[in-house]
Amino acid sequence: MRIGKVSQTAPSDSEKAGEEIVGNNTYHPGTTDIEYDELHVPCPPHTTERKLMTRIDWQLIPFLCILYLLAFLDRVNIANARSFHLVEDLNLKDNEYNTALTMFFVPYIIAEIPSNIFLKRFSPRVWLPTCMLGFGIASVCQGLVQNYSGLLATRFFLGLFESGMFPGCFYLISMWYKRSESQKRYSLFFSSTSLAGAFGGLLASAIGKMQGMRGYNGWRWIFILEGCLTCVVAIIFFFIFPSFPEEAKWLTEEERAYIKARLQADQGHNAAERKITLRDVATVMKDHRVWLGGFMYFGLIVPAYGYAYFAPTIISTYHYDPIQTQLHSVPPWVASFGFSILIAVLSDSLRHRAAFALVPLSMGIAAFATLLKIHNNTPVQYAMLCLVTMSTYSVLPIIVCWFSMNLGGHHRRAVGTAWQIGFGNIGGIIATFAFLSKDAPNFSNGYSICLGFTCITGLATALYLISIYVENQRRKKAVRDVGLSEYEKTELGDLNPEFRYMY
Repeated sequence: MRIGKVSQTAPSDSEKAGEEIVGNNTYHPGTTDIEYDELHVPCPPHTTERKLMTRIDWQLIPFLCILYLLAFLDRVNIANARSFHLVEDLNLKDNEYNTALTMFFVPYIIAEIPSNIFLKRFSPRVWLPTCMLGFGIASVCQGLVQNYSGLLATRFFLGLFESGMFPGCFYLISMWYKRSESQKRYSLFFSSTSLAGAFGGLLASAIGKMQGMRGYNGWRWIFILEGCLTCVVAIIFFFIFPSFPEEAKWLTEEERAYIKARLQADQGHNAAERKITLRDVATVMKDHRVWLGGFMYFGLIVPAYGYAYFAPTIISTYHYDPIQTQLHSVPPWVASFGFSILIAVLSDSLRHRAAFALVPLSMGIAAFATLLKIHNNTPVQYAMLCLVTMSTYSVLPIIVCWFSMNLGGHHRRAVGTAWQIGFGNIGGIIATFAFLSKDAPNFSNGYSICLGFTCITGLATALYLISIYVENQRRKKAVRDVGLSEYEKTELGDLNPEFRYMY
């Protein structure tokens, strides 16, 4: 964003000091045109903020979207595989299918925070493609299992390797963008889940026609082919995947300094150079807003996974054959993708998050309430499924972005984001038992569970908004300069009295 250009000669000592305070960056003196962004941080003379952000977008967002699209596809394609005789071939009884879904979340939840610590230690370029290769291999192995025990084992390793994908990608995005410009990037990244759902339905309808090829039923080919695709992409990513700004070789030294300075002006110092310790984890977890962030995500994960894992099962009760079921699972995902992008653009344009979380949440509550009452009107039921996906999958990135960008510094953000995602994914365990076969075709229990947990998210979001509003008002009235050193400000992150939370 262009604020203006200042033609300046060699700066005085006082002017130099002022530049160091604002941008923590040094530029060569002399006669030059300096462009300042909206935070009054001087841009490198050979570029503009807009041009540089566009370069960063193309170097970062496509890779993260592809990575998470494949991660989510490998995670939920078991729902598509179920339509092609998975349960019959593996002789699954009672709730064994639901237990297999649950097994994914055991390591997925436990390994969230450790994964973000390893991400910072080994760099995203190494850690994320390594995990991606791991869950790609696990997905292929799912297509080769012969019994229930084998399915449980592969689902466990799939969850273990996927544990770092979501918090790791969100954490990486937060280290590149200011709070006011992050939401559309977050939502574009997160909307890859909607694309994965749509893509998975289309792929399953095509792969399902391979039924009986080489003696394998269609469900095996779904796992094998989609897993192989993930492995190939992971190997390529080892050579081209992005990392933190401090390690970006495609930026000049001056551009890296500018990225660091603009984030510092927006969020404060990030202490990227220091390793995360157990003491950091304990300090972060003492903050009540961190716990509220976890419940904001936790409540919405239940309907999110409830739909992702059981959409084909629900849609099949509308009397479609397996292929038609897969094809009818696509439009709700497409609707959620378009709505998510719209909400994100509006949220960034208005620089506001709370309303864009609470309003769509109310839409989801209304949709679940309707599904509880109407059981014999397929067009209305199908329309409500579209509203459920639009609500759920548009609010999730708003909540995570809002919470993450209100955490200052590498340590608080790495731990806080991993906690939010890790704790929130406990809701995934609940979701796996929400829609049981015995409840078909009305699934009243499942819809009631999803409605209740959506309300929990609404309550936690309202309390979080109240908390940060009260804290901002308190800090406005307090003494701004309390004599903290730069190191102390860095360690405090968003607890720094000069930090202001975004609504």
